[in-house]
Amino acid sequence: MVTPHEPKQDRSRITRQRLLEATIDCLAEMGWAAATVSVVAERAGVSRGAAQHHFPTREELITAALEYMFDTRTQQSKDEALAMAALAGGVERTEAVVAGLVDSYTSPLFKAALQVWTHAAADPALRERIVPLEAKFGRISHRRAVAALGVDDNDPVTHHLVQATLDMARGLGLADVLTDDSARRKQIVSQWAATLHAALHAPPPGAPAGAGLSCQAGAELPGRS
Repeated sequence: MVTPHEPKQDRSRITRQRLLEATIDCLAEMGWAAATVSVVAERAGVSRGAAQHHFPTREELITAALEYMFDTRTQQSKDEALAMAALAGGVERTEAVVAGLVDSYTSPLFKAALQVWTHAAADPALRERIVPLEAKFGRISHRRAVAALGVDDNDPVTHHLVQATLDMARGLGLADVLTDDSARRKQIVSQWAATLHAALHAPPPGAPAGAGLSCQAGAELPGRS
């Protein structure tokens, strides 16, 4: 909570962050049309004038929220990769990684991003701004999924399996937008994790029994760009 005793610079930073977080909440819960400066300001607990001091137009507010969403999603992706990489190997680790990826696509951040994507489909200027951000986020997500799984992404099959997992996670997130799909989603995660683990750790043709891919020496460490 902002208090009069906090330095002006800190109050300004906190107010800005509250506005950005309120924008994401409004987008996720009420949709694009409802995420106006007035509604966001009320949700953030600040005056409309204070909101417009930071973001004079709705376009500037949405743009800043987009960048904040990207940074937050990127940090979450990094934290999850670090946590998963700390787990012991085995199918349990693979399932934890898959479940974490799917959870990231059922979060308010994803629902807010989805509202922006939908609007950007009919707004070339907005689309031009968010496509590079999403492409960069996709590359980071892939790299960190590889690190969390402990596999070698130089192998084309492994690369496509990881990307398929990310695409599946996004699809399950879309299925969750209109109805609670958690029960079916849990079953799919469990089945796909078992299938993915077997495929990732299958020995190459002609290799001795037990020579799986397991954790590759060349796999990228979490947090490395």
